[in-house]
Amino acid sequence: MTTFVKAVTLSANGVALVPLEVVHEAGLKAAAADGELWKIRVTSVPEPGATADYIADALRGRDAGDRFAFAVIEQATGNVLGTTSYHDILPAVKRLEIGYTWYAKSAQRTHVNTTCKLLMLSHAFDVLQCNVVGWRTDNYNYSTFRIKFRN
Repeated sequence: MTTFVKAVTLSANGVALVPLEVVHEAGLKAAAADGELWKIRVTSVPEPGATADYIADALRGRDAGDRFAFAVIEQATGNVLGTTSYHDILPAVKRLEIGYTWYAKSAQRTHVNTTCKLLMLSHAFDVLQCNVVGWRTDNYNYSTFRIKFRN
């Protein structure tokens, strides 16, 4: 099977997107604990004891070719700030979506999400030559929904 999304590191503005790996487990647990994010209904954030399973699921998606998860890293400290993914990848029509995104509470409402989305969109259109990139938001995730329409 040919892999549409190849392993790559994307970086800008002090933020790096690196392929999610098992070594990011402790960092993801810490990011999720910053705000107890697993308690928020509209997120896919794993509870602390389920982080390894969350990563394993993401890696199975990578192996199947339908998801490519990134760890979001603060370059100055090396801290894991959260995760984001390409998913529902359809190479035949050069289409994918961006989602499974969550960040530590301390990284929310900062430049991090804007930087990550710009990096991923640029990579999807300019490198992967995608025809369509989707971005879905839960109807009840009001803060993310508003971000999509800000100027």
